[in-house]
Amino acid sequence: MAEESTAHPAGGTQTGSLEPLELLYEEAGQPRFGLPTTLVTAYGGDLGFTPPCLYANFVTSIDGVVALGPEYPSSGSAISGREPADRFVMGLLRSCADAVLIGAGTLRATPRHLWTPDHVCPQAAPDFGELRRSLRRATQPELAVVTARGDLPTEHPALQSGALVATTVDGARRLDGRLPAACQILTSGEGSILRMADVLAALHAHGHTVVLTEGGPHLIGHLLGEGLLDELFLTTSPVLAGRADSSRPGLIAGLELLPNRPVWTDLISARRRDSYLFLRYRLGRHTHPPARTQR
Repeated sequence: MAEESTAHPAGGTQTGSLEPLELLYEEAGQPRFGLPTTLVTAYGGDLGFTPPCLYANFVTSIDGVVALGPEYPSSGSAISGREPADRFVMGLLRSCADAVLIGAGTLRATPRHLWTPDHVCPQAAPDFGELRRSLRRATQPELAVVTARGDLPTEHPALQSGALVATTVDGARRLDGRLPAACQILTSGEGSILRMADVLAALHAHGHTVVLTEGGPHLIGHLLGEGLLDELFLTTSPVLAGRADSSRPGLIAGLELLPNRPVWTDLISARRRDSYLFLRYRLGRHTHPPARTQR
């Protein structure tokens, strides 16, 4: 989930001022983009994706809460404690992507946010820019917003900057003439039904084959339900959120997997900074736990 950004410091600092992540484990043979040296140092190694790839990024409390509810806008910041290492990883994952995919609920919950690398980690902006140039990416990843009903806060600054809006025929009719001129509507599906496979195909048609999603639990549920998500980056924050009478969702909403439809994952890498864990998983296609390796 996206976090609101504080004001950018005048002049900023440099990536080298960030305390490096400690590499605990990494599976051999991972794709590598050849990050700038400063990013390699800060991340504790290289990073890359084999296109086409759809990967998600979340921050969660120890007890599995990823959002505090609609009465707490930008709850990701409260869960992460605005940890600089988490904000750096958010920026790095954005800088690797052709596009950032979110849902309308995430857009509404973060009214001032921009889904760009430098918005969450301005001190690394020059290095993020160098990475994108080396990958022959656009200056910023393109924002893609999913809304089946066409219900969007059209005054949001992220839409004013330009975005792809994926919606149904009914949703496009509702948005007609209301979106900023910099936005483009991608229409697929009839009525209120919008298949995420069609959305992803439309992004691929725009040349966006490496896609990061920072959507909420419902969007993740739809992506998992259609078997589209390839990888998951999960920051575990050393905080207990708790649950009482309010709805505080975990990573997935609107989709039951266990016990009849489990999705097992493989741990690709694990990093640490102080009491924060930064985990990367590959989503498995098997329906049984992976076999244990004898030592």
